[in-house]
Amino acid sequence: MDIKYDDRGLVPAIVQQYDTGEVLMMAWMNAESLELTRKTGTTWFWSRSRQELWNKGATSGNMQQVKSIAMDCDGDTLLVQVDSPGPACHTGNRTCFFTDITS
Repeated sequence: MDIKYDDRGLVPAIVQQYDTGEVLMMAWMNAESLELTRKTGTTWFWSRSRQELWNKGATSGNMQQVKSIAMDCDGDTLLVQVDSPGPACHTGNRTCFFTDITS
């Protein structure tokens, strides 16, 4: 099955800690960032605001080591399982999903 990129050439990638199942972040990938992720074994994404590729953790030192990459049944979302030794969020939090809006 082929990956279905949107009209901007992007696909959402959910990043999950491989051994705990903790959802760490969501970012966008294009074909080039996906290929770099496969080749290097670390996560690469496309920044929509900066219009450039970025290697997660290259600045902070919290590099994510890729364990597996899967796509969903429709081919329009990726699940990237990683070993993330430090914070995944740019705020310094372990996960980007720390704000509860239940109530």
